[in-house]
Amino acid sequence: MEVLVTGPDGVLGSNLVRELLSRDYKVSVLLEPGKEPITLKGLPIQLFYGNILDKEAVDNAIKEKDVVMHCAASTSMFPARSLIVNRVNIEGTQNIIDAVLKHKLKRMIYVGTANSFGNGTSIDDLGNEGKPYTSDKYGVDYMDSKYKAQNIVLNAVKKDGLPAIVVNPTYMIGPYDSRPSSGAMVLAIHKGTVPGYSAGGKNFVAVKDVAFAMANAIEMGRIGECYILGNANLSYKQAFELIAKTIQVKPPTRKLSTYIVTTYGSFNSFFAKLFHYYPAVTKELSVISCENHFYSVDKARKELQLPQTPLETAVTECFQWFVENGYNTKK
Repeated sequence: MEVLVTGPDGVLGSNLVRELLSRDYKVSVLLEPGKEPITLKGLPIQLFYGNILDKEAVDNAIKEKDVVMHCAASTSMFPARSLIVNRVNIEGTQNIIDAVLKHKLKRMIYVGTANSFGNGTSIDDLGNEGKPYTSDKYGVDYMDSKYKAQNIVLNAVKKDGLPAIVVNPTYMIGPYDSRPSSGAMVLAIHKGTVPGYSAGGKNFVAVKDVAFAMANAIEMGRIGECYILGNANLSYKQAFELIAKTIQVKPPTRKLSTYIVTTYGSFNSFFAKLFHYYPAVTKELSVISCENHFYSVDKARKELQLPQTPLETAVTECFQWFVENGYNTKK
């Protein structure tokens, strides 16, 4: 079985490639030209270079494969409205779909986001695959484009017979986070630069569990179905305390009011536009951080055998990788 992974150098892609290799799949990856990611160094994989907006490069990488795992995406949240985010996430996904249909692959696994479904506001009111999209209220092209791309995939299943499954991860934590992305939260708590916690919360999951379920999806799951891949629904206070305890530092103890958080986010977005830098917290992110985004993962546990690794393990593996690669000393 030959599997192609797009976006293989991200935290999910890097873990997914290793999971597939452990199952003796023949793995190829599609990398952007000029990239030599440390997370893939030394792995027995075939490299293809090209952008997913390049139809010829996509076609060349996908032909003669059995399965494609489409992880590549633009996750940029700033600016909130972005043409390139839309192009990468929508047009790029369409290019993958076209190549899958042309070369008659056995299965396509599209990586969406849990935010493409209505979020639960409490432990007693969890979001699930049946709840309609509500994140359009934030006005963020990343979220909107991922939802649109998901619908393109599902429509192609119905109209064109695309053999696709959609997986929708929540907030992933784990090793090989070279950017860093989600692991930036772990580093910030370690460095003591988190001033406090907001009123909201979200669902967290070990990235290795997501990779495991995705590999299962090659043989498991139902075509045309979506699966939320997550684990623990935690408030930010709970999450920060868990991370701090795991890496043996003091957690943030100050609860920040919604007014303070959103005001800071608004000012940060304003000055980021003025001085041309990428802000850690934007106006939109500040609003999101004050709300709960909780989800049920019952469907994925049942149909994809999604593991539920303790988050402490995921945080430990994430932090150890940062230490081994010198990230914890960077300012």
